[in-house]
Amino acid sequence: MANYIPALAEVNPDQFGIAIYSNDGTLHTAGDAESEFSIQSISKVFNLILAMQQYGEDIWSRVGHEPSGQPFNSLVQLEYESGIPRNPFINAGALVISDMNYSRIAAPQYAMREFVRRLTGNPNLHYDHAVSDSEFETRARNAAMAYLMQSFGNFHNNVEEVLRYYFNNCSLRMSCVDLVKAFSFLANRGYCRHSDTQILSELDSKKINALMATSGLYDEAGNFAYRVGLPGKSGVGGGIVAIVPDQFSVCVWSPELNAAGNSLAGMSALEILSKRIGWSIF
Repeated sequence: MANYIPALAEVNPDQFGIAIYSNDGTLHTAGDAESEFSIQSISKVFNLILAMQQYGEDIWSRVGHEPSGQPFNSLVQLEYESGIPRNPFINAGALVISDMNYSRIAAPQYAMREFVRRLTGNPNLHYDHAVSDSEFETRARNAAMAYLMQSFGNFHNNVEEVLRYYFNNCSLRMSCVDLVKAFSFLANRGYCRHSDTQILSELDSKKINALMATSGLYDEAGNFAYRVGLPGKSGVGGGIVAIVPDQFSVCVWSPELNAAGNSLAGMSALEILSKRIGWSIF
C-alpha cells in the first residue's frame, strides 16, 4: 500500500475491479468496477490535456517528453537538467503543468473537476479532501521539487497554492467505469462520445498515447510495454488505465502495489488480457 500517504494506507487491499469500454459504447465490468478510489497520478493525464488546450506546443519549452528512468518522485535529474522535468507524468513534470494551469486558468480546481465530469458523463465526481489534506501534510519532497524548479526559473506561482491544486487533482475519486469513459477519447482519435466533443485532435491524441506508452508507469514503463504492450497510466491508488487504439479503453484497480508503485494484480490482469486477446500495439 502507498503507506507514505496516511489516508491511502487505510484502504482495504483485498479489492479488484476491471472495466472495458469500447468505442461503440459497450461496457463490460467485473469485480469492484464501480467502487470509487483515489486516482492519484492518473489525474496527470487530465492536467496535461487542460494545459495543452491552453498552451499548445509551448508546453514543451518547460517540460520534456522523454522517459525518466527514475522513480516518480526523484529530484536527481532536476539538478542536472536545470529544473526541466523529463516528462509530464513524473511528479516534477506534473507540478510544472499544474503551475502552468494555475497561471492561465482562472479557477483551475473547478475547471479540472468539471472537465472530468464532462468526460465521464458523471456529475457527482468529487475530490477526497481527507486524501488531499493527508498528501499536503506530507508534501516535503514535492515541495522540494517545486522550489528547486523555481530556483531555475521554471515555476512561477506560489508553491504552496499550486501544491494544493496538485494534491486535490490526485485525490479525485473515480471508479473503473468512470475512468474508462473518461479515457475513451484516447481510443477514439480524440473524440468523446459522452459530450459529443472533440477533446483533442487526432494528432494530439496520438502524442498523449505515445507519452503514456513511454512514461505512463513511472520507472516501470519498459516492463509494462514488454508485458502488456499498450499505452497506460497508473496511480499509487492502485488504478491503471490502458488504451487499445481505435478499439477500447481499459481500467483495472487493485490497491496493493509492487515495488515501482503500480498495482500488482492490475499489471497481471492486463498482461493476461493482452496476451489472450492480442491487444499489444507492438
